[in-house]
Amino acid sequence: MTDLKTPANLLVAKIAGRVMHADEVVALSAALPEWRVSAYGGVEGPETYVYVEPAPAGALPAEAWAHPLAQIRQALSQVASQAENRAGADASPDATNADAPALVLLGIVQDIPGASAGREATWHYIVETDVVVEQDAALNEWYNREHLPGLASVPGTVRARRFVCEQGGPRYHACYDLETRETFGSPPWLAVRATDWSSQVRPAFRNTKRTMFKRIG
Repeated sequence: MTDLKTPANLLVAKIAGRVMHADEVVALSAALPEWRVSAYGGVEGPETYVYVEPAPAGALPAEAWAHPLAQIRQALSQVASQAENRAGADASPDATNADAPALVLLGIVQDIPGASAGREATWHYIVETDVVVEQDAALNEWYNREHLPGLASVPGTVRARRFVCEQGGPRYHACYDLETRETFGSPPWLAVRATDWSSQVRPAFRNTKRTMFKRIG
Protein backbone atom coordinates (compact mmCIF):
# COMPACT_ATOMS: atom_id res chain seq x y z
CA MET A 1 0.00 0.00 0.00
CA THR A 2 1.22 3.47 -0.86
CA ASP A 3 1.18 6.52 1.40
CA LEU A 4 -2.21 7.47 2.78
CA LYS A 5 -3.47 10.78 1.47
CA THR A 6 -7.27 10.84 1.32
CA PRO A 7 -10.24 9.78 3.48
CA ALA A 8 -11.54 6.25 3.00
CA ASN A 9 -14.73 4.40 3.88
CA LEU A 10 -13.37 0.89 3.98
CA LEU A 11 -10.39 -1.35 3.53
CA VAL A 12 -10.40 -4.43 1.35
CA ALA A 13 -7.82 -7.15 1.88
CA LYS A 14 -7.36 -9.07 -1.36
CA ILE A 15 -6.06 -12.56 -0.60
CA ALA A 16 -4.91 -14.49 -3.66
CA GLY A 17 -4.52 -18.24 -3.78
CA ARG A 18 -7.08 -19.43 -1.24
CA VAL A 19 -10.61 -19.10 0.08
CA MET A 20 -10.83 -18.45 3.80
CA HIS A 21 -12.85 -20.81 5.99
CA ALA A 22 -15.83 -19.59 7.96
CA ASP A 23 -14.04 -20.13 11.28
CA GLU A 24 -11.20 -17.89 10.07
CA VAL A 25 -13.69 -15.10 9.39
CA VAL A 26 -15.12 -15.54 12.89
CA ALA A 27 -11.61 -15.35 14.35
CA LEU A 28 -10.81 -12.26 12.28
CA SER A 29 -14.00 -10.55 13.45
CA ALA A 30 -13.11 -11.36 17.07
CA ALA A 31 -9.64 -9.87 16.58
CA LEU A 32 -11.17 -6.66 15.19
CA PRO A 33 -14.08 -5.99 17.57
CA GLU A 34 -14.38 -2.30 16.68
CA TRP A 35 -14.77 -3.01 12.96
CA ARG A 36 -17.37 -4.59 10.71
CA VAL A 37 -15.81 -7.55 8.90
CA SER A 38 -17.28 -9.42 5.94
CA ALA A 39 -15.53 -11.91 3.66
CA TYR A 40 -16.23 -13.35 0.22
CA GLY A 41 -14.66 -16.31 -1.57
CA GLY A 42 -14.07 -16.46 -5.31
CA VAL A 43 -16.43 -18.75 -7.21
CA GLU A 44 -14.25 -19.43 -10.25
CA GLY A 45 -10.83 -19.38 -8.56
CA PRO A 46 -9.23 -19.46 -5.10
CA GLU A 47 -9.22 -15.92 -3.73
CA THR A 48 -10.80 -14.05 -0.84
CA TYR A 49 -11.83 -10.41 -0.45
CA VAL A 50 -12.22 -9.25 3.15
CA TYR A 51 -13.98 -5.93 3.76
CA VAL A 52 -13.20 -4.04 6.96
CA GLU A 53 -15.41 -1.03 7.67
CA PRO A 54 -15.62 1.35 10.62
CA ALA A 55 -18.65 1.03 12.86
CA PRO A 56 -20.59 3.20 12.55
CA ALA A 57 -20.01 3.47 8.82
CA GLY A 58 -18.38 6.60 7.46
CA ALA A 59 -15.24 8.01 5.94
CA LEU A 60 -12.15 8.23 8.13
CA PRO A 61 -9.39 10.75 7.43
CA ALA A 62 -6.17 9.31 6.07
CA GLU A 63 -4.23 9.61 9.32
CA ALA A 64 -6.96 7.72 11.21
CA TRP A 65 -6.27 4.59 9.15
CA ALA A 66 -2.59 4.27 10.09
CA HIS A 67 -3.06 2.36 13.36
CA PRO A 68 -6.04 0.27 12.18
CA LEU A 69 -4.05 -0.79 9.11
CA ALA A 70 -1.33 -2.24 11.32
CA GLN A 71 -3.97 -3.91 13.50
CA ILE A 72 -5.77 -5.38 10.48
CA ARG A 73 -2.53 -6.60 8.91
CA GLN A 74 -1.53 -8.33 12.16
CA ALA A 75 -4.95 -9.94 12.58
CA LEU A 76 -4.90 -11.28 9.00
CA SER A 77 -1.42 -12.70 9.54
CA GLN A 78 -2.44 -14.41 12.78
CA VAL A 79 -5.55 -15.95 11.23
CA ALA A 80 -3.56 -17.22 8.23
CA SER A 81 -0.90 -18.73 10.50
CA GLN A 82 -3.51 -20.47 12.62
CA ALA A 83 -5.15 -21.90 9.50
CA GLU A 84 -1.81 -23.17 8.21
CA ASN A 85 -0.92 -24.76 11.54
CA ARG A 86 -4.32 -26.40 11.80
CA ALA A 87 -4.04 -27.82 8.28
CA GLY A 88 -0.52 -29.15 8.92
CA ALA A 89 1.03 -31.59 6.50
CA ASP A 90 -2.30 -32.35 4.85
CA ALA A 91 -2.87 -28.75 3.80
CA SER A 92 -3.78 -28.18 0.19
CA PRO A 93 -1.57 -25.83 -1.88
CA ASP A 94 -4.18 -23.07 -1.90
CA ALA A 95 -4.24 -23.07 1.93
CA THR A 96 -0.51 -22.65 2.46
CA ASN A 97 1.01 -20.97 -0.59
CA ALA A 98 -1.13 -17.84 -0.78
CA ASP A 99 0.52 -14.49 -1.23
CA ALA A 100 0.38 -11.83 1.48
CA PRO A 101 -2.88 -9.87 1.26
CA ALA A 102 -2.96 -6.68 -0.75
CA LEU A 103 -4.55 -3.98 1.43
CA VAL A 104 -6.47 -1.32 -0.46
CA LEU A 105 -8.32 1.71 0.93
CA LEU A 106 -11.48 2.74 -0.90
CA GLY A 107 -13.59 5.90 -0.76
CA ILE A 108 -17.27 5.66 -1.62
CA VAL A 109 -18.60 7.36 -4.75
CA GLN A 110 -22.13 5.93 -4.98
CA ASP A 111 -24.32 3.84 -2.67
CA ILE A 112 -27.75 2.82 -4.00
CA PRO A 113 -30.27 0.49 -2.30
CA GLY A 114 -31.28 -2.22 -4.74
CA ALA A 115 -34.67 -3.45 -5.89
CA SER A 116 -34.32 -6.24 -3.30
CA ALA A 117 -32.96 -4.03 -0.51
CA GLY A 118 -33.27 -5.67 2.90
CA ARG A 119 -33.09 -9.20 1.54
CA GLU A 120 -30.28 -11.65 2.27
CA ALA A 121 -27.31 -11.06 -0.07
CA THR A 122 -25.23 -14.21 -0.47
CA TRP A 123 -23.52 -13.25 -3.73
CA HIS A 124 -21.13 -10.38 -4.38
CA TYR A 125 -20.07 -9.29 -7.86
CA ILE A 126 -17.21 -6.83 -8.38
CA VAL A 127 -15.94 -4.96 -11.42
CA GLU A 128 -12.53 -3.39 -10.87
CA THR A 129 -11.13 -1.18 -13.60
CA ASP A 130 -8.89 1.66 -14.59
CA VAL A 131 -9.98 3.99 -17.37
CA VAL A 132 -8.30 5.94 -20.12
CA VAL A 133 -7.51 9.31 -18.54
CA GLU A 134 -9.34 11.28 -21.21
CA GLN A 135 -12.51 9.23 -20.56
CA ASP A 136 -12.57 9.48 -16.76
CA ALA A 137 -15.35 12.07 -16.66
CA ALA A 138 -17.38 10.14 -19.24
CA LEU A 139 -17.09 6.91 -17.24
CA ASN A 140 -18.23 8.60 -14.04
CA GLU A 141 -21.20 10.25 -15.76
CA TRP A 142 -22.25 6.90 -17.23
CA TYR A 143 -21.98 5.12 -13.88
CA ASN A 144 -23.74 7.94 -12.01
CA ARG A 145 -26.63 8.49 -14.40
CA GLU A 146 -27.25 5.11 -15.96
CA HIS A 147 -25.20 2.05 -15.10
CA LEU A 148 -25.17 1.78 -11.31
CA PRO A 149 -28.81 2.95 -10.90
CA GLY A 150 -29.79 0.56 -13.69
CA LEU A 151 -28.16 -2.49 -12.13
CA ALA A 152 -29.46 -1.49 -8.69
CA SER A 153 -33.00 -1.58 -10.12
CA VAL A 154 -32.67 -5.20 -11.27
CA PRO A 155 -34.78 -7.62 -9.16
CA GLY A 156 -32.39 -9.53 -6.93
CA THR A 157 -29.93 -6.67 -6.47
CA VAL A 158 -29.76 -5.85 -2.76
CA ARG A 159 -27.24 -3.03 -2.91
CA ALA A 160 -24.97 -1.36 -5.47
CA ARG A 161 -21.91 0.62 -4.42
CA ARG A 162 -19.01 2.18 -6.24
CA PHE A 163 -15.64 3.14 -4.78
CA VAL A 164 -12.53 4.99 -5.87
CA CYS A 165 -8.98 3.95 -4.99
CA GLU A 166 -6.81 7.06 -4.76
CA GLN A 167 -3.55 5.12 -4.32
CA GLY A 168 -2.73 2.07 -6.37
CA GLY A 169 -5.39 0.47 -8.47
CA PRO A 170 -7.53 -0.45 -10.19
CA ARG A 171 -8.96 3.01 -9.67
CA TYR A 172 -12.67 2.11 -9.62
CA HIS A 173 -14.45 -0.75 -7.81
CA ALA A 174 -18.15 -1.35 -8.55
CA CYS A 175 -19.67 -3.79 -6.03
CA TYR A 176 -23.07 -5.47 -6.28
CA ASP A 177 -24.67 -7.46 -3.45
CA LEU A 178 -27.03 -10.01 -5.01
CA GLU A 179 -29.78 -12.16 -3.56
CA THR A 180 -29.14 -14.98 -6.03
CA ARG A 181 -26.41 -15.79 -8.51
CA GLU A 182 -29.09 -15.88 -11.22
CA THR A 183 -29.60 -12.14 -10.75
CA PHE A 184 -26.31 -11.73 -12.61
CA GLY A 185 -27.06 -12.51 -16.23
CA SER A 186 -30.84 -12.23 -15.87
CA PRO A 187 -32.66 -10.49 -18.75
CA PRO A 188 -33.04 -7.18 -16.81
CA TRP A 189 -29.34 -7.27 -15.87
CA LEU A 190 -28.27 -7.94 -19.45
CA ALA A 191 -30.54 -5.17 -20.72
CA VAL A 192 -28.72 -2.62 -18.54
CA ARG A 193 -25.35 -3.87 -19.76
CA ALA A 194 -26.39 -3.70 -23.41
CA THR A 195 -27.30 -0.02 -23.74
CA ASP A 196 -25.78 2.19 -26.43
CA TRP A 197 -24.13 4.32 -23.75
CA SER A 198 -22.48 1.23 -22.27
CA SER A 199 -21.08 0.31 -25.67
CA GLN A 200 -19.58 3.79 -25.98
CA VAL A 201 -17.92 3.81 -22.55
CA ARG A 202 -16.70 0.23 -22.09
CA PRO A 203 -13.83 0.40 -24.66
CA ALA A 204 -12.14 2.96 -22.36
CA PHE A 205 -11.77 0.35 -19.58
CA ARG A 206 -8.24 -0.81 -18.80
CA ASN A 207 -6.86 -3.50 -16.42
CA THR A 208 -10.38 -4.74 -15.83
CA LYS A 209 -11.14 -7.60 -13.44
CA ARG A 210 -14.64 -9.02 -13.06
CA THR A 211 -15.22 -11.48 -10.22
CA MET A 212 -18.19 -13.31 -8.73
CA PHE A 213 -17.85 -14.03 -5.01
CA LYS A 214 -19.95 -15.90 -2.47
CA ARG A 215 -20.20 -14.76 1.13
CA ILE A 216 -18.22 -16.83 3.61
CA GLY A 217 -20.13 -17.83 6.73
